[in-house]
Amino acid sequence: MPRLPTDRLTRKNKGAPFKAPLVVSGKSGNALHVHALEARAARLGLYKGQPLANARAMVQPLSILPADEKADAALLEAIADWCDRFTPLVSLDPPDGLLLDITGAAHLFGGESAMLVHVTGLIAKQGFVIRSAIAGTSLAAHALARFAPAIVPAGCEAAAVAPLPITALDCDDKILRALRHAGLKTVGTVAERLHSELSERLGKSFVTRLKVMLGAEEQPLTPRRALPDLMAERHFAESVVTRDAIAAALLGLAQSFSEILEREGRGARILESVFFRADGKVDRIAIKTGEPLRDPKIIMRLLNQKLETLADPLDPGFGFDLVRLEALLAEETKPGTISFDHDENARRQIAFLIDRLSVRFGEHRVQRFMPQDTHIPEAAGAAVPAQDRDLAPENWTLKRRPGDPPRRPLRLLQKPEEVSAMASVPDGPPMRFRWRQCLHEVVRAEGPERIAMDWWRRSVGESRSDHQKSAGLTRDYFRVETSNGQRLWLYRDGLYRDLGQNTRWYLQGLFA
Repeated sequence: MPRLPTDRLTRKNKGAPFKAPLVVSGKSGNALHVHALEARAARLGLYKGQPLANARAMVQPLSILPADEKADAALLEAIADWCDRFTPLVSLDPPDGLLLDITGAAHLFGGESAMLVHVTGLIAKQGFVIRSAIAGTSLAAHALARFAPAIVPAGCEAAAVAPLPITALDCDDKILRALRHAGLKTVGTVAERLHSELSERLGKSFVTRLKVMLGAEEQPLTPRRALPDLMAERHFAESVVTRDAIAAALLGLAQSFSEILEREGRGARILESVFFRADGKVDRIAIKTGEPLRDPKIIMRLLNQKLETLADPLDPGFGFDLVRLEALLAEETKPGTISFDHDENARRQIAFLIDRLSVRFGEHRVQRFMPQDTHIPEAAGAAVPAQDRDLAPENWTLKRRPGDPPRRPLRLLQKPEEVSAMASVPDGPPMRFRWRQCLHEVVRAEGPERIAMDWWRRSVGESRSDHQKSAGLTRDYFRVETSNGQRLWLYRDGLYRDLGQNTRWYLQGLFA
């Protein structure tokens, strides 16, 4: 797309051409120059890179608008999203180009020639000037599209690019000046020189680039998006706009997924539905599951719930002409041994509930706790997304004998709160304490349970809160019951023999 900036502005002008020839101005240093120009301006003798003052002197009037490279890049990204319908291997070739790897995809469109006509025709209908080429390597296609659009069979790249000027090498100005100084004007004359000579004078990277352009070496594309593990899509002869037709298409794709996944013994963990609109816009909706999934009914329930919770509802516009379902991550399903008294159905219902809540509210808002290798109560568990089953253990309970009271409270305060307490003996439990301006009388107490802090992290303060950094290295915890029936968890910070009358008490948790 050699005129992407001017095409963007024309589309923004509702497709109507400007009254005067359009020129996009750019700034280099303190000088303005012609950043891009439409065909009418080029026919009047203006050219890209020309000082803007000279262009104004040559042609009057001119429609001059400032360059917006961020908007141009966003538009190129949007076009690349739309091109995903042809092949998943789409790469950006900035500032105004795209590279598509159509290996294995051309036959779906009737061959390379038919595919090239089809793709370029659809892009041109959207209001873009496009030049294209097909070659065996990306650099050869890049050069041919800009200087001599053609379809070159694999292995014939050297002969096709030989007549092109050296500017087709797309090198920096320093290298181009060196080539001109040596009297080399075409790619063919450069290719005739010894590679050792070129490497010594222009660098190894230049020689590698030349080999790729000539087809002597391959340079695989780096796709914008990771390739899905599985993909299914449905094309529509006429664009669909109704919710029922879209849901029916998704259900059919989910059923196809289910058959393939079951045959391969896998399940999808991350699914993405892609909706290609007729006007070029692409909408993507992704869901994540806690366990490998291949049931089409559950997939549809999660997708429908995601569609219902979108802040910006799915807008079909003029209709969708392609709907695709991708499994971005598929894992093997491992059969497990289930005991007779194990309620597998309840476990699956909980897993499905977690998936539904995560789809509705976001996976970062539905969490479970993962144990940490520490005895510090406030650091004993870290909150992780509940769907990340690989991080959280299945069995994480404090062992206690039947009938014993819980050793840890169900609720911990976000930060231990200091209380003023009076103990019967220096190392004994508190008799009474004042917490939040209220005096509490202790009628029963259990303890102490002594917990030592992470002394090996004291020097660097690693994984310790501000309270831990300023606290002692030992805590004596007590489970107490007050006269009004409250059961609380308190601790004395530090040993009495070390702190004397400066001993501090904190309340950290509440029992149910």
